[in-house]
Amino acid sequence: MASSHKFFVLDTNVLLHNAEALSSFGDNSVVLPMTVIEELDKFKSRSDELGRNARMVVRELDALRQKGHLDEGVKMENGGSVMIVLEHETSKHPSLNLAVPDNRILAVAYTLLCQKKKVIFVSKDINARLKADALGLEVQDFEKQKVNFDELYSGYREIDVPGALLESFFQSEEMPVEGFNFYPNEFVLLKDEADPKHTALVKASSASTLTRLNKQYDSAWQIRSRSKEQRIALELLLDPKIEIVTLVGQAGTGKTLLALAAALETTLNLERYEKILVSRPIIPLGKDLGYMPGDKDEKLRHWMQPIFDNLTYILGDHRAKSTEKDEESVRKKAEQLLKDHVVEMEALTYIRGRSISNQYVIVDEAQNLTPHEVKTIVSRAGEGTKMVLTGDPYQIDNPYLDSSSNGLTYTVERLKELPIHGHITLRKSERSQLAGVAAEYL
Repeated sequence: MASSHKFFVLDTNVLLHNAEALSSFGDNSVVLPMTVIEELDKFKSRSDELGRNARMVVRELDALRQKGHLDEGVKMENGGSVMIVLEHETSKHPSLNLAVPDNRILAVAYTLLCQKKKVIFVSKDINARLKADALGLEVQDFEKQKVNFDELYSGYREIDVPGALLESFFQSEEMPVEGFNFYPNEFVLLKDEADPKHTALVKASSASTLTRLNKQYDSAWQIRSRSKEQRIALELLLDPKIEIVTLVGQAGTGKTLLALAAALETTLNLERYEKILVSRPIIPLGKDLGYMPGDKDEKLRHWMQPIFDNLTYILGDHRAKSTEKDEESVRKKAEQLLKDHVVEMEALTYIRGRSISNQYVIVDEAQNLTPHEVKTIVSRAGEGTKMVLTGDPYQIDNPYLDSSSNGLTYTVERLKELPIHGHITLRKSERSQLAGVAAEYL
């Protein structure tokens, strides 16, 4: 066997994260310790995304089993092979307590290393990677469906132009610009070279053409933007030609508030959609709601309270001070929208299998979703539906995701060249001075 041939020992969480991981390592050998198979067996009966992935992997292994013996290695279509290794055939490193499942997986990788194999241990678990490194193993995170967050497409750029060119733009609706290759629905701040305060915020209508923003999208449900990023967000959220919008930003930047305001505006005032569907992952991800008292709606209320808070704010008159009577009236308005099913709040757990047509769908906290979960949700969209994904990649509660591997940032990077997609990264907190300080310094 060629010396360049590699043995990738996979941790269970890699397969639970992505069911297609088995075929993601080229023509090398994928090694699954028996402990991984046992852990997949524990997950396969679950009704969430982890259970689905576990079942897919087990079925794929069963199909490979019919082509040969998995203990010897079975060839896959991509030229690689999969083999299952029993831990009792491995040699024990003195520091490994094999009563711990992670250690049994590491023991398999260590044994292959002792056999002079080129071994790479792959895990989404940081602690497991640290232990593997201490054993002298080469370690990797699972890199498929991962983007470089530091270079994530922002949806916006600034360009210095001659003042005469800027003035000519104010006289026309569109302006061709040479030397640039803009993404669809990318926004540009044109700045006068001689006077940086003389600017114009415009939108790319093609790879080399800029156009003015739509004045009808200056506000939504009496909510007006407080920054250029928020103005861009409103343009994307209100434009019916843009079918999927991604909003990335830290706490207090207005992602959810703007999305809800646009949803109310387009559904109730403009009547483009039949209703609004708002959803967010149940944290911790994949856990059932059964341990909480009450029916489904009562259980969801705890997780959806931030959505309800934003809804009541939008329905109020946004004053700093209001009477108790005013607040009660606003809460009744919000409750009535829910009772009339104009606004529905739903756990992502219940969205799979549905076909969602003519709705304005907001998926909040999307940074806690895997790329496959986002695909599952967006693929539910039927005719006339608009999808909005919001989230803060700096605040991820899923232990196996980070700012570069979550479904929100993956969607931004994968869809940036499509005309039905629009994105903006919101950078300034508008919630309060204290919230802005917390987002920046804490």
